[in-house]
Amino acid sequence: MTTIKLHNTRTRTKEEFVPIDPRNVRMYVCGPTVYDRAHLGNARPVVVFDVLYRLLRHVYGADHVTYARNFTDVDDKINARAAESGRPIGDITAETTQWFLDDMGALGALEPNHMPRATEYIPQMVAMIADLIAKGHAYEAEGHVLFAVDSWKEHYGKLSGRSVDDMIAGARVEVAPYKKNPMDFVLWKPSTPDLPGWDSPWGRGRPGWHIECSAMGYELLGESFDIHGGGNDLMFPHHENEIAQSCCAHPEGRFANVWLHNEMLQVEGKKMSKSLGNFFTVRDLLDQGIPGEVIRFVFLSTHYRKPMDWTERKAAEAERVLRKFYAQARQGIGTGEPYSEIVSSLSEDLNTAGAIAELHQLSLADDIAMLRYSLQFLGLMGDTVPEWASEPEIDLAEHEAQLFAARQAAMESKDFSEVDRLKSVFVGAGLEVRMSKTGVDLVPGPDFDPDKLEGSL
Repeated sequence: MTTIKLHNTRTRTKEEFVPIDPRNVRMYVCGPTVYDRAHLGNARPVVVFDVLYRLLRHVYGADHVTYARNFTDVDDKINARAAESGRPIGDITAETTQWFLDDMGALGALEPNHMPRATEYIPQMVAMIADLIAKGHAYEAEGHVLFAVDSWKEHYGKLSGRSVDDMIAGARVEVAPYKKNPMDFVLWKPSTPDLPGWDSPWGRGRPGWHIECSAMGYELLGESFDIHGGGNDLMFPHHENEIAQSCCAHPEGRFANVWLHNEMLQVEGKKMSKSLGNFFTVRDLLDQGIPGEVIRFVFLSTHYRKPMDWTERKAAEAERVLRKFYAQARQGIGTGEPYSEIVSSLSEDLNTAGAIAELHQLSLADDIAMLRYSLQFLGLMGDTVPEWASEPEIDLAEHEAQLFAARQAAMESKDFSEVDRLKSVFVGAGLEVRMSKTGVDLVPGPDFDPDKLEGSL
């Protein structure tokens, strides 16, 4: 059987993955808070853990892998969106949940086995909170219930690698007079009549964010499961708090054996933010005509534990490469097995860039059947070649030959005026010009306009 190695955040080492039960490999990934469209950064963990899900299914069998990813549908951001829009909360969460599924589906992501909504598990959350109080790990104060970090102090902070004292000194935590310790976090909070709420032993209220995943993870996957994942922005406090709650509520279990965290996303070398004008959603890109397969390919080109930089140039290059792959792949049928070297790359801590390098090797070898199925395995193609890739592509071979010939002549005459003229035309048409001793490559950029090439030959 293929050996999978994963970098475990908890131990800070790459370890051989050994499932608790190979007949039921279990993974939980933190999902979105559903109040708006998913931005590009939200999509990265979806693609990362979709690749892992595909790998686990390949190694252990599709019927032996259980993947849960939640929807947070009770949250202050949702309440605020309802207040400003005047729409019912249920309408907002139902709509945005479907948006998320549609947009992630466009990126080739398989739907998890379980997609629990927090509001469906309120009784389980109340039961877990009551149990934590009974065991001395939580306390009620002014209608709130808080987790007592001091009751778990010797273990709290192991995932993120910091002590409680250091966190108190450096963290921005909610200052509240009813807290026994500044690091204590909310398990249950009161709701006013205009906000969503449920009856509980502590009055009408709603759950804190962290308890949601602990309760859903326990109900769906048990007291111990194999993998817990998410973006590294969730490592503290969310995942740290999940561990504390879950291990105190179920001390006989380990909660998650392996913790995986993906790095963040940038846009053109800068942090994505509305103030910089570089903030956009997955739907924005799709509506601009950038195919989901292209977005996924750009994501896979960077290792999940490295910051990923989304650029227009990368997207244009990804489309060019995929068009080439698809032109070959449409000529054959899949073999039923992905290329073994691609599986080996993914088995080394999800080395997706290495897997893409192997796609190039298959393309060069013209191994059409293996290329086709490997594209499907990586989620870069369905049963057929995407419709957008069937559109005719501008043949730039003549223009490349023209510039190469002009360059060869200029090397003899030392007159580069024609070379400069052609380069100016090509750049003006939105092409990137790459010249070497052996040839010329013209690579269409996002603003490529073939009409501007007229008259250049």
